[in-house]
Amino acid sequence: MSALTARTAETDAPIIDVLAERWSTRIFDRDAVIDEAALASALEAARWAPTAANTQAWRVVVARRGTAAHATVLASLAGFNSAWAGDAAALVVFVAETERDGKPMMWAQYDTGQVAAHFTVQAHANGLSTHQMGGFDRDAIAAGFGLGEEFTPVTVMAVGELGDIREASDELQARENAPRVRRPVAESVLVND
Repeated sequence: MSALTARTAETDAPIIDVLAERWSTRIFDRDAVIDEAALASALEAARWAPTAANTQAWRVVVARRGTAAHATVLASLAGFNSAWAGDAAALVVFVAETERDGKPMMWAQYDTGQVAAHFTVQAHANGLSTHQMGGFDRDAIAAGFGLGEEFTPVTVMAVGELGDIREASDELQARENAPRVRRPVAESVLVND
């Protein structure tokens, strides 16, 4: 069994600590309950994320481990996600309101992404670990929670306390200890005049 390697990002320019230190774990403490104060703060940070024309075209489903809602979300997860995400104290579904009053909400999915990002950063600042997932059955989530056609599930986020890497499978240990890499900024910036 191995220890967890340092996870702080090696950045090319200074960024605030909470961003450099944030990373997406797949190892959660399966016995820890969600820190309700930290969760409330993360939801509050999400509430204050910028949205187009302040439309706030997003919603969340918060499903705590041990509830029917958690089981519904867990059952929707694809492949490998379902092998580890159930250990998280909560699974949070971020949902975009893509239509309102018969009109398309063009920025809803973008705004929902910002909401998830604000949630993630605040959760990390408060000692919670997170991992966002795109591998899930959106139709199953919509049906399981009675979401209308105007709502589109965008991502599922596992949230909870970091678990002990020594108790994880060899595959999870290898993934957790893999180097954190991102392409250089210069390869992402299309124009920089």
